[in-house]
Amino acid sequence: MQSKAFVAKDGRKVVIRPPTWEDLEGLMEYINSLIDEKLDIMLTERVTREEEAEWLAERLVNVDKGDFIHVVAEVSGEIIAGAEVEKQKHRMSHVGVLGIGITSRFRGIGIGTFIMETLIEESKKAGLKILVLNVFDTNDIAKKLYKKIGFKEAGKIPKGIRKNGRYIDLVRMTLELS
Repeated sequence: MQSKAFVAKDGRKVVIRPPTWEDLEGLMEYINSLIDEKLDIMLTERVTREEEAEWLAERLVNVDKGDFIHVVAEVSGEIIAGAEVEKQKHRMSHVGVLGIGITSRFRGIGIGTFIMETLIEESKKAGLKILVLNVFDTNDIAKKLYKKIGFKEAGKIPKGIRKNGRYIDLVRMTLELS
């Protein structure tokens, strides 16, 4: 994938590109910022540099093998978002599982839409036919973005998430690619 740039609604230039090894520190700061704000994501504990290095090394190998589509978004050299599509295998090789996260001060200015459109485009190029994602039922902002892009709710796992001692439904959404 080639780098792509656009201007967000607040006038800042955003670059969407594949991650590199040089992004290790920035990716660690990014993911830990999401954890610190207690965002509705699966991770609950801050990651160490060693954990992030292991994750990034594995991710870069899987991107090279074609098993993942992965992008980061940066503003003024700072990684402010990350997103991926994991290609499934065997009888589900036409399906990709999507995940996305954006730091709080960069939400609501069009970055999520641009990243999602980029991932959809790259998923089509990779031959995928269906994208699937999971979202906490309490994450109304994310659900609104996904619906705007064309995702439809496919089902719920009641109490599929436990956060701070309470249960939240896990919503599964899908998008058929044409």
